[in-house]
Amino acid sequence: MNWVGFSTLTLREVGRFFSVYRQTVIPGLISSILYILIFGFTLERRISSIDGIPYTLFIIPGLIMMNTLSNATSNSSSSMLQMKLLGQLPDLLQAPLSSFEISLAYIIGGMVRGTVNGILILLVGVVLSDMTITQPFATIGFIMLVSWAFSSIGLILGQMAESWDQLATMQNFFLTPLSFLGGIFYSIKMLPDWAQSVSFFNPIYYMINGLRYTILGVSDSNPSTSFIIAIIMTIGFTVIAIMLMENGKKIKE
Repeated sequence: MNWVGFSTLTLREVGRFFSVYRQTVIPGLISSILYILIFGFTLERRISSIDGIPYTLFIIPGLIMMNTLSNATSNSSSSMLQMKLLGQLPDLLQAPLSSFEISLAYIIGGMVRGTVNGILILLVGVVLSDMTITQPFATIGFIMLVSWAFSSIGLILGQMAESWDQLATMQNFFLTPLSFLGGIFYSIKMLPDWAQSVSFFNPIYYMINGLRYTILGVSDSNPSTSFIIAIIMTIGFTVIAIMLMENGKKIKE
């Protein structure tokens, strides 16, 4: 393990999004605050509670998860694609770093960005709605786990995409719809039976409900199932990302 090279690349990835926090942190905070104010406090007049939880509190875990996974994915995917398009990737591949070390550095960078955004929005939720977190350590751990999984997905997308349009298409037609259909603003118990059955095939549904359980103590799905799926996704997509980096077909062309 080349610890010097690995730590240098990791710190570069982490520092990259901190240096442009106006683009990587502030927008997510603003949009989440608007969602809470507009959807939460406004719709709570019509939907007072879900599963005994005030509506404003109910949607906060979903907003946290949506921002967590989108930021984790964006960081690793945009960083990898930018390196490809600027022609800087060959220099990195010639460095004394293995595919495992390079992949891990990119994934950690995305994981840190997703975790930071998730925790900040969690704090916003606590301040705005006086929310009490049922299991704080499990909440932070689950945010980190999901951030790792979707940072791995972002690295895969960044390796596969050949232009910003392709990357945007992958994110807009995959992550965004699955996030909104995962139960951010509603419980799947409010849906028809066929729609509930479809929701069970949406992995983000389990991510949202797993986080909702650690924060509020309620969930539409079995909490154990959510954690197991999160772990499987984390391991599976990490392995795929490393294998793609090792193969190098999409990044060396």
